[in-house]
Amino acid sequence: MKVISQNKKARHDYFIEETYEAGIQLLGSEIKSIRTGKVTVNDSFVTFRGGEAFVHNLHIAKYDFSSIFNHEETRPRKLLLHKKEILKMFGKTREQGYTIVPLKVYLKEGLCKVEIGLAKGKRDYDKRESLKEKDQNMRMKKILKGSR
Repeated sequence: MKVISQNKKARHDYFIEETYEAGIQLLGSEIKSIRTGKVTVNDSFVTFRGGEAFVHNLHIAKYDFSSIFNHEETRPRKLLLHKKEILKMFGKTREQGYTIVPLKVYLKEGLCKVEIGLAKGKRDYDKRESLKEKDQNMRMKKILKGSR
């Protein structure tokens, strides 16, 4: 598995409750651009329309060596999921405060996959608590490393 792009901001802004692996429907120039690492997951989100899931604002840069018939960089792209997973996530997003955010884009066995997470928004004090906890863990690791 080769990770191409990660959304580190999502783990800071949301509590990730469940994660799902989804395929993504791409054009030829898009997959070539992803293989060169020109994809950004930040500010992207998932919506549901007609019983299908779509990812919006997933920025895939234009492939340099393609023809004039290139792809649109931030077009909505269909996610390939099982029907039960789509229905479960759709039901959860109807509840207060839940959303679905892409966490990372990676290549697995030659195919492009997107890890999406069922997330609930954090408040400011939750974010401060997470940073404090992260800082304490870093200090403990540093102390344990120094005592060896």
